[in-house]
Amino acid sequence: MMIINKFTTAQDACALAHAIVATVREPIVVLDEDLRVIVASRSFYRIFKVSPEGTEGKLLYELGDGEWDIPKLRMLLGKIIPEHGTMEDYEVEHEFAGLGHRTMCLNARQVFYEGGAGTTILLGIEDVTEKRILEREKDDLLRDKGVLFEELQHRVGNSLQIIASIIMMKVRTVGSEETRVHLQDTHKRVMSVATVQQQLHASGATGQIEMGPYLSKLCEALSNSMISDDRPISLKVLDIAGSANCREAESLGLIVTELVINSLKHAFNADTKDGQITVAYDVSGTDWKLSIADNGVSRPTGAFPQPKTGLGTGIVNALAKQLNAQVETVSGSQGTTVSITHVTFASKKIKAA
Repeated sequence: MMIINKFTTAQDACALAHAIVATVREPIVVLDEDLRVIVASRSFYRIFKVSPEGTEGKLLYELGDGEWDIPKLRMLLGKIIPEHGTMEDYEVEHEFAGLGHRTMCLNARQVFYEGGAGTTILLGIEDVTEKRILEREKDDLLRDKGVLFEELQHRVGNSLQIIASIIMMKVRTVGSEETRVHLQDTHKRVMSVATVQQQLHASGATGQIEMGPYLSKLCEALSNSMISDDRPISLKVLDIAGSANCREAESLGLIVTELVINSLKHAFNADTKDGQITVAYDVSGTDWKLSIADNGVSRPTGAFPQPKTGLGTGIVNALAKQLNAQVETVSGSQGTTVSITHVTFASKKIKAA
């Protein structure tokens, strides 16, 4: 009420409106109901290189020798504004003499007055040309990055396959049985990295990776490459939900591969029948748990399927540490389960309470 009392005449209110329009930094134009320019901001005159004398009192479409006679702008002001009263974030592209191609984001609002004394339209204009150019450049860079990433993945996969083939050639030529065993282990681990890389590539290794399809395809590849037809062992992935980012998925895939290799190597003997390895992944909020279980020969609780100083144990522990996760091994008459669990600090506090 106090603000209204300050403006007892229409002239005072008009002076305030003109001052506001002149002050705003973005271009703004005030139009009457016939779309004639009543007043425009100084930024409008500066950016679009027109003068107040050649602007005020003229139809918007006559400005700049007809440069503002833009079909889409006519449609917006002539149809949308009368029907809806407002217009928000409409983009218009146009070629201006002396300015070149510009992309403008338009916002408009129809103002009604008491007593039916006509209407005015406030038209805000944001020049988003540079912003759109930068967005297109960013999109182009992302596409180029995607192409380079695809090429890198392809080259890494080929290199791993070549390394694995060279190792197998050495396996056939060395005379030492101990050396042969070490080379075979090395070959399996190179192939495990290659398998994880291949499955990540197939899953589209950007952003979040759905763990169900990823681990299913990974275990299918491991089964085909590491379990021969004469071994009665199955590798099964339980129903899995949840996702992980690319880095986490890579580490989890390597852990799964390493523990599957260890189970195949140490959990089953020649007399094994109906051997089974199962992989499970459970998610609760930001917490998750990866479990690899086998029904092979029992080992002491807390022990890995190979000696604690073994390479496999070291790899799993190192990867779990990178994931801020804990490793737990439980063995019994039904076999061995290795669990890798990630619990956030907040969850720990809730459980403690």
